[in-house]
Amino acid sequence: PILDMRLQKLTGLEREKIDGEYREIIDKIAEIREILSNRDEQTSIIKEELADLRKRYGDERRTQVVHSADDFSIEDMIADEDVVVTISNKGFIKRMPVSGYRRQRRGGKGMKGTTTRDEEYVEHLFVATTHNYILFFTEKGMCYWLKVYEIPEGGRLARGRAIVNLIDIDKDDSIKAFVPVKTLDDEDYINEHSIIMTTKGGQVKKTTLEAYSRPRRDGIIAINIKEGDSLLAAELTDGESQIILANKGGRAIRFHENEVRDMGRNTSGVKGMTLGKNDEIVDMVVIKNTHEATVLAMSENGYGKRSQVEDYREQSRGGKGVITLKVTPKTGNLIGLKEVTDQDDLMIITEQGKVIRMNCGGIRTMGRN
Repeated sequence: PILDMRLQKLTGLEREKIDGEYREIIDKIAEIREILSNRDEQTSIIKEELADLRKRYGDERRTQVVHSADDFSIEDMIADEDVVVTISNKGFIKRMPVSGYRRQRRGGKGMKGTTTRDEEYVEHLFVATTHNYILFFTEKGMCYWLKVYEIPEGGRLARGRAIVNLIDIDKDDSIKAFVPVKTLDDEDYINEHSIIMTTKGGQVKKTTLEAYSRPRRDGIIAINIKEGDSLLAAELTDGESQIILANKGGRAIRFHENEVRDMGRNTSGVKGMTLGKNDEIVDMVVIKNTHEATVLAMSENGYGKRSQVEDYREQSRGGKGVITLKVTPKTGNLIGLKEVTDQDDLMIITEQGKVIRMNCGGIRTMGRN
């Protein structure tokens, strides 16, 4: 054992090891010098090494080199995922992951959803996937296109980017509605779906999605707007949907979309709801399954009520509708009507930029009136 050895013997063992390494190095140097001075020896070694490489890696190529730029696009590198898109009343837009907004109970104070300047607030908020197209409809009735991934990504407190820097919209116009669509290339899809629009004055119009399937940088006319009126909302339909229009006075009308025939883009539409003096349409809902659907009515002072869609009897378009929310000074005017299910999450944002997200299953269903 090493512990029984004398120090002198241990030193001798270490010296023998060093001497052995030295002799190996001297022999290696001599061998290398011999190779460097002998051309035939160099060639022989190269042949042996190449033969070994061929034996180890000489199977068929596992990758393919394609000399074509057409098979690749920036979209191929972007994950198709759900994002929240927000747009302010000043025309700033951004997107961020849905996970950035945590759930809260109803009645909560919310959390900061964006940084806004004085007199600026988030006017629109919706969920889409990054590979969707978004059709932008303006107050004056124009339509523009954008891929969701082309919208700059930002954090909750980011202001976003001016829409006018992304699409060629007139300075005196503003975005009023957004329609995410899966594709504009599938002929069956664009012919089986339509865009239905409504104005504040109660006009409705339906046009097949095919009419919007050829994006143009400078936009196209989507609807002719009458003097004193403006576009309010636009939605995608499948030919079998129910339409609900709601006015700020708390009334709503439900009718089948077949009540509105398909029209060309350069038309004004037909009457969807009869309005009283100083009244106007505040929202439109497209319902695909009336038996299970519920709608949530929201007032400007933060009051809401959830009701079954079947509580709204189906009528012919053009009527005055029925009461959906009793408007009082306490509630304020009706400002929105949305379809919801127990599985949905509701996101509400204030003029100060605060956002609250809650599960709709926590909002009980009540009678319409």
